[in-house]
This record gives sequence, structure tokens and C-alpha cells, in this order.
Amino acid sequence: MQCTMNRRRFLCTTAGTLAAASVLTGTAWSGATENRAALSTPSAEKLGWKIAMSAYTFRSMPFYDALDQIEKLGVRHVETAFFLPLDKKRPGLQTNENLPSAVRKEMKKTMEDHGISMPNYYANVTADADANRKVFEYAKEMGTHTIVAEPPPEAFDGAEKLCNEFQINLAVHNHPKAPNYQNWNPDNVLALCKGRGKRIGACCDTGHWIRSGLHVVPMLKKLQGRILAVHLKDVAQWNTPDARDVPLGEGLADYEAVLRELHRQEYQGVMTVEYEHESDQLMQDVAQCLAFVEQTSAKLIGT
Repeated sequence: MQCTMNRRRFLCTTAGTLAAASVLTGTAWSGATENRAALSTPSAEKLGWKIAMSAYTFRSMPFYDALDQIEKLGVRHVETAFFLPLDKKRPGLQTNENLPSAVRKEMKKTMEDHGISMPNYYANVTADADANRKVFEYAKEMGTHTIVAEPPPEAFDGAEKLCNEFQINLAVHNHPKAPNYQNWNPDNVLALCKGRGKRIGACCDTGHWIRSGLHVVPMLKKLQGRILAVHLKDVAQWNTPDARDVPLGEGLADYEAVLRELHRQEYQGVMTVEYEHESDQLMQDVAQCLAFVEQTSAKLIGT
């Protein structure tokens, strides 16, 4: 059944109904574990897509509080970032490799208690070899498979050695086009990957491509074989660096075509919903994004 995905009608999918039941009441529904929200994207999982939530989406609150919201949304994976606060009781702590050993264990246990894993970590990878080793050690301890970062060119030789040593990928992220900034252009990301092994690739931020005046599907095709992570994001304005996010399918990315292209490429991995526009509708907007992914995934299973 065709369904136009907007705030009033996202309940037309089963996933949207489940997400709304939790989001709008502020409670979790019964799932496989008592009081745990049911997985909101089961069809996506069948396609080999691990749908994650960017902790940055809930940057107005500490990470431990964000986990409550992510669990309510029926999401089982999270991508943290090195600059986010961990806990309101300890405002000096951030979700990064500088956490003391005991707090790392606490953080991992807290995620496990929510039924959430951390397959991706947005990290600060630099030309400092010792600092980079700490990043990879932390990622390994947290069960992370892919580090998302924007290292300088001179960092890649050392970073690739760490990728192979720790069996962790490095995905180069793109922000919007700006003076003296190169990664907005996939050609420059490919240049960084040239001649390197399969553990070096791209994290495709689709919303930032639109902000940079790039059509998403051709960029995905250009990066085929190097895509290691995806940030699922749609925006309302073309070639506008500060364009605001909108729910998937309501912006200019042609999001059903985006997901169809990733399916055509047989992409298997983490796809992170990142919603940057903060408002009183944040949970509804994010639930709508998840419902769009689930509805489109169900269509793809049937094709």
C-alpha cells in the first residue's frame, strides 16, 4: 500500500504504529525482553542493515539519558561521538577514549542494559600516533566495528596499520562544502582511499551532500565498494550549508531511491539515523525517519 510519509500519516506502517505508541506516551512496549521496545526496523535487519541512532541527535542531554530515548524508539545500535557528555552527575566526562577504565566498563554495561550496542564511534583521529592508538583501544573495548572520522591525509598510513591490527574499519565522513575543506567532495574521499585496503572507506552523510549541492544517488554509485557507513539524513534546501533537517522522504535526497541504490549495491552494515534539527517534535521526527526506512525496506524485500 502506498503511504505518504508525513507526521500525520506515518502510523500507516506497523513500525510507525509501534514507534508512535512508545514515543507519544513516553513508555516502552513489551518486546522480546520485558519492558523493552520492539525492534522498529525488522525488515531493514533482514536486508543486512543495522539501523543505528546517532547520539548527536540527542545532544541536548547526556548520553545515559539519550539511551532511554533510543531504546523507546526501538533502536538497537548507537553511534557515539567523542565530544558528547556521558552523565549529568559527572559533567566533565565525555564518551571518548579518555574515560577511566572503570567508567568505560560502566558505560558498556549501561548500553547492554538498554539492549544497545555501539558498532560505530565518531572519533577524533589525528596525526598523533599515540592518541590514535588510544582511540582504537577504546573502540575495541566498546565492541565498535567502524570508526567514523575525518583524519588529515598524513594520518592515513598509521591509521590503516591500526585498522588492520585491531580489525576495525575507518570511514571518512563528509561535512558540507566550505572554504579550505575537501571531504565534502567524494572524489577527494576516494583519493584518500586510493591504494588502501578494504578497511579504509567512506561514511556517506547524505544530508551534507545535499547541503553541498550534490545529488545523493550518483555519489553513492561513485563510492560503490568503499562505503563502510551511512548517515541517513534528509534536508529541505539545496546547496545551502545550514539547511535544516526534515524527516526522511520529505527533503531533496529522494530517499526511497537512496535506499534502493544501497540495496542494489548489496551494502551490508550500519546505517545511522542522524537528525540535527532540535524541536519539541524531535522524537516524532526521528520515529518518522525510522518508519520510512522500515516501510521502504519492506518494499525492497518484496522486489
